[in-house]
Amino acid sequence: MDATDRRILRALSRRARLTNAELAEEVGLSPSPCWTRVKRLEQSGVIQGYHAVLDQAALGLPDTVFLEVMMERHDDENLKRFEEAVSAMPEVLECWLVTGEYDYVLKAAVGGTAGYERLLREKIYRLPGVRHTRTAFTLRCLKRVLSPVP
Repeated sequence: MDATDRRILRALSRRARLTNAELAEEVGLSPSPCWTRVKRLEQSGVIQGYHAVLDQAALGLPDTVFLEVMMERHDDENLKRFEEAVSAMPEVLECWLVTGEYDYVLKAAVGGTAGYERLLREKIYRLPGVRHTRTAFTLRCLKRVLSPVP
């Protein structure tokens, strides 16, 4: 990957809906080589997809919470069941297996404290193997980057 590829990635990370002509102009290429580079970046897996960023508040889920989850047991079957259940929860935006005191960190979109309580009591606490949770409500997002471009 060279400097031109990085310029392409930075431009697409800012505005993924750029036309090939717009992208080519922005990065200083003609359209044909630009298209070839983008296709190569897609085929190699560097570009994994293009996504719409949705406004959580407009969808009725204005609050973001981070939940740390500690499991009772760490056997493969228990962890697999937890991961499958969490993956099916639409409120959960991200789920990370982490090191440290807790086993997982979940990022979830909720509708205030009532929405958070529903997620916790009706979904998270009902999962087998959950021992303990700790939660932080976010106040505001200061920076959001979907993928860094070196």
